[in-house]
Amino acid sequence: MSEAGNPRVDFRSDTVTTPSARMRKAMADAEVGDAVYDEDPTTNRLESMTAEILGKEAGLFFPSATQANLAGIMAHCGRGDEYIVGQTAHAYRDEGGGAAVLGSVQPQPLPNEPDGIIDLDAITSAIKPDHFHNPITRLLTLENTFNGLPLPADYIEDATELARSHGLSTHLDGARVMNAAVATSTEASAIADRFDSVSLCLSKGLGAPVGALLVGTKELVGRAKRIRKTLGGGMRQTGVLAAAGIYALEHNVDRMREDHDRAKRLAEIFADFPELGAGEARTNMVFLYPDGVDMDAFSAFLADRDIITGGAHGKLRWVTHLDIDDEAIERVRRACKEFFGR
Repeated sequence: MSEAGNPRVDFRSDTVTTPSARMRKAMADAEVGDAVYDEDPTTNRLESMTAEILGKEAGLFFPSATQANLAGIMAHCGRGDEYIVGQTAHAYRDEGGGAAVLGSVQPQPLPNEPDGIIDLDAITSAIKPDHFHNPITRLLTLENTFNGLPLPADYIEDATELARSHGLSTHLDGARVMNAAVATSTEASAIADRFDSVSLCLSKGLGAPVGALLVGTKELVGRAKRIRKTLGGGMRQTGVLAAAGIYALEHNVDRMREDHDRAKRLAEIFADFPELGAGEARTNMVFLYPDGVDMDAFSAFLADRDIITGGAHGKLRWVTHLDIDDEAIERVRRACKEFFGR
């Protein structure tokens, strides 16, 4: 039984957003050419624009952030090399093992602390000695945001300085780095400055339908371009997609504050029901760790009211985005009151 006249609201992820009418018009009006020949002016503009925003020399458009991360890792590491990464980081746990499967690059996963950092001593201990028995440790990869939490600026400085002192390069999985920048009132370029390469996803909170960028030096982006071709990521008239990315970067960054504010309101609603075990809002995410609640029944109850959420491993994750409005938040409040009889 859904709430009469109310559309479905989807809190599973900010990947579920659909292009606005204005974004679709920008896509329809895009000037295009063959991007593999570097002749798509809209794609070229997006790549230059993103590089400038993140303070890097060059950028490269990819179909997905997974492929952008993979190309970044492979551009830093050769066969038999190693990258250090968080045990629960997306680039290790949720990207199909691409670095190992396709790049022959060995991951060295280390535990993530609750705030997303990797202990500096653990990083130091994981860097292999230069000996023929060992893979060569080449790269430190971090993620920002991590489960919605922006990495602390002082940690980023310390971790990247540690990596450099041992001759390692650094890569940032910045799928939601714009959320981190907005939440901390920091320029995205200041976050990216400490890293040799950064990936940026366009199809999460930025609201584009598809696409990601990898930015770095011209030399690194040049290597990544060859790798992108090998991975099947070379596309043709990509200006139609790039136009959505340009629109997103021009119109959908500052408005992320609305997503963060709505996540805070969600956390406040859930706090009225202690059995849900709600944590504080993390940029545009709220996590529930329920105790004594039949979560299958709760999720089904919400779904009957066209409120969709997702989760695994005993927790539920709620993600706000540009397709979630104030009424959607109030619908959650009403549903919780009805489910718990309060």
